[in-house]
Amino acid sequence: MTRGYWIVRVDVRDAEAYKDYAASNGAAFAAFGGRFLVRGGRFEAVVGTTRARNVVIEFASYDDAVACWKSDLYQAARAKQKDGADADILIIEGYDGEQPSVGIASEPDNPASE
Repeated sequence: MTRGYWIVRVDVRDAEAYKDYAASNGAAFAAFGGRFLVRGGRFEAVVGTTRARNVVIEFASYDDAVACWKSDLYQAARAKQKDGADADILIIEGYDGEQPSVGIASEPDNPASE
C-alpha cells in the first residue's frame, strides 16, 4: 500500500498559542498512525518561497492521511493552530514505483533530457 504524507510549512505568529496546538495534535496523529519524519530542523530554500518551519508526517496510506485531516480530533487541534500560525498543508500520496535510471536525464538520445 502506498503511504500518505502531510507536507506542512508554518510561520508561527503566537508561540504560546502554537504550543497549545502542538500539545493537542498528537492524539489525532496517533489515532491515524501518523509519524513525524521532519519536525522543524535546518533547511535551505533553494527555489521559491518558504516559511520558517517545515514538517513532514507519514501515514500508512493516503486515505489515512486524509481521514486524519478530516477527523474531529484533528479539527479541534487545528482550531488552536489558526490562532498561533499561518500554514500551508498539502496531503500527498507517496510513490512506490520504479526509480528512474541514474543519468537518464543527461542521456543525449533521451527526449526527456531536452
